[in-house]
Amino acid sequence: MPESQKTVLSQLPAVGRLLETRRFRALSDSCGRPLVTAALRAEISELRRAVRAAAIPAGFSRDPEAWLAAAVQSRLDRAGGPDLRRVINATGIVVHTNLGRAPLSESAARAVFRAASGYSDLEFDLASAARGSRQQHLAGLFEAMFPGRASVVTGNAAGGVLLALETLAAGKEVVVSRGELVEIGDSFRIPDILAKSGAQLTEVGTTNRTRIGDYRRAITESGGRVGALLKVHQSNFRIVGFTEAASTSELVSLGAEFGVPVIEDFGSGNLLPLAEFGVQGAGGEPTLADRVASGADLVIFSGDKLFGGPQAGILLGTPEAIRACRQNPLARALRPDKMAIAGLQATLWSHLTGRADREVPVVRTIARPLEDVAAAAESLRQGLTPATGWELEVVPETSRIGGGAAPGAGLPTRCLALSRAGTDAEEIRRELLRSDPPVVPRIVDDRVLLDLRTVSEDEYDELLAALKSIVEGP
Repeated sequence: MPESQKTVLSQLPAVGRLLETRRFRALSDSCGRPLVTAALRAEISELRRAVRAAAIPAGFSRDPEAWLAAAVQSRLDRAGGPDLRRVINATGIVVHTNLGRAPLSESAARAVFRAASGYSDLEFDLASAARGSRQQHLAGLFEAMFPGRASVVTGNAAGGVLLALETLAAGKEVVVSRGELVEIGDSFRIPDILAKSGAQLTEVGTTNRTRIGDYRRAITESGGRVGALLKVHQSNFRIVGFTEAASTSELVSLGAEFGVPVIEDFGSGNLLPLAEFGVQGAGGEPTLADRVASGADLVIFSGDKLFGGPQAGILLGTPEAIRACRQNPLARALRPDKMAIAGLQATLWSHLTGRADREVPVVRTIARPLEDVAAAAESLRQGLTPATGWELEVVPETSRIGGGAAPGAGLPTRCLALSRAGTDAEEIRRELLRSDPPVVPRIVDDRVLLDLRTVSEDEYDELLAALKSIVEGP
């Protein structure tokens, strides 16, 4: 660590001494000493990390006490309101898991508000005045989208996979290709979910090559103990080169021969022919319609990825398989709430009426023409009068789909690139994160990039104001 950083770290004021200063006594009087102490310790901890990353905040060196007092006051102000804050996603990642995945459409948000702010017929049949099922609010819409397929909805897709495995294969073997034993995010792995379901994992094939004969051999050698064949879409990685994989259709034929159900974890819930929307490298990416048409007993996907709705796990399948899942007591523990159902209803309606490319934010973002993104980036650049030392440039870049969908594929985009002589890109990023609302960019080649593809039109004024406060200031 350079001596300059060591010097700054050694000069960080002690918490006890700061709390006795006039500024911090005033804060303690208004907010309470315990909260002020906790906020101060958190700010000092963040400050240490920033210093080690050579990103000393502007203004700290001039007056550490004043800077810390302002930072603590800001932290306390945020703590006094809702902790879940709206941010401007300027990363160019369309389905950003850390930023809440898919934003809801206006119609879905209104539906969620109506469901949340009053009573509803969630489990009440108005025609018979008897108890109803919350699943019925979605069943007809999914059947209209996929005729002959029944549905059940859970709180998320991992829960959907757990319900499917526990229902169809508890106490039996589930055959999975070694190349599909994936980790689906936040350290949740397919083998772990499978173990929780009470099923036994049977791995077949190799990491890069698994043939239909491998599955057949597992079934014939099990002595009738195979409860399901599981196909997991490699949604967040790709194996290329010397590869081979059995298709879902092949597994369905094999399953029918031996009376073994086939479950497919499709993950992203992609309804779009992504290549037709200009997504480069997505030519082989299947759609949900492809997966359902393959004939699997159950296809499971997320509601809040490329489907564009609220968090949910959606199971589409044969009436028999879905009926068994609905009757499983685990279905009650995993059921969605009224807000998820309301949001899914509205999102389904947008897809069914052919308005998703205008109404569903994820679809609209992917379908957005490059010239619109470029015009927005140039307009943003022209709206700024940068101070000395700043460089602003509109540059070509690539947006990513995100959410574990279409790995390696990308959309051509345009970004506003920010840099300043003598200022680290990480420090600029941190300034943007302190904006209200926070702006989340990405860093490439020591420049901060703001990808306008994932910034909605109604956020432009806020983004411009945040940038003005940074690049036009002293």
